[in-house]
Amino acid sequence: MEGVLVTGTAQAGLDGECVRCLEPIHDEIEARFQELFVYTEHQTPHDEDDEVSTLEGDLVDLEPLLRDAVVLALPFQPLCEDDCPGLCIECGARLADDPDHTHEEPIDPRWAGLAELKQDPEAPE
Repeated sequence: MEGVLVTGTAQAGLDGECVRCLEPIHDEIEARFQELFVYTEHQTPHDEDDEVSTLEGDLVDLEPLLRDAVVLALPFQPLCEDDCPGLCIECGARLADDPDHTHEEPIDPRWAGLAELKQDPEAPE
């Protein structure tokens, strides 16, 4: 035996924001981990270069192992829903609250002067 094999599962709460609509997210993640902690008498010079985990007396330091496992289990782009439509690019309205959200067609600035010349159909001639 050259060391102690530690295997486990960590659960952590996740608080953040949806990357599309900025709504708060509250979820739980589960991270699995496995690491061999080598006894100091079995450690080779090659192991020191590879950052092999070692036992400190009879103690195992799980903090770096747990931190790495939880960080790798975090979603890269967290979403409130898998099909979150996000925000309107023009006004910032949340599209999930108003799925029929639309805006008028933008007026081309080159033709904006002609809109002033347009006659009102109800106006007397």
